Amino acid sequence: MCRQLKGNGRVQGVFFRASTRDVAAALNLTGHAINLQDGAVDVLACGAADAINQLLEWLRHGPPMATVASVEEIVVSCASPDRFTTG
Repeated sequence: MCRQLKGNGRVQGVFFRASTRDVAAALNLTGHAINLQDGAVDVLACGAADAINQLLEWLRHGPPMATVASVEEIVVSCASPDRFTTG
């Protein structure tokens, strides 16, 4: 299963992508975390549904310096990437 997630708020310049990568790796998820032009972070998470739900819960708070206003969520069908990357 894959989900496209978009973190909004103060999520750039606060180690959000790197922290997301670390949490995702610990949950055995693949995908990416990419800064968007609008100041949000796009997260693609692929793997077990329970692990994706755990990542989603973490994304709602993010790392200590982040201020997450909201996380948008879309279920997508995709081929799972072989690792989690940041861009």
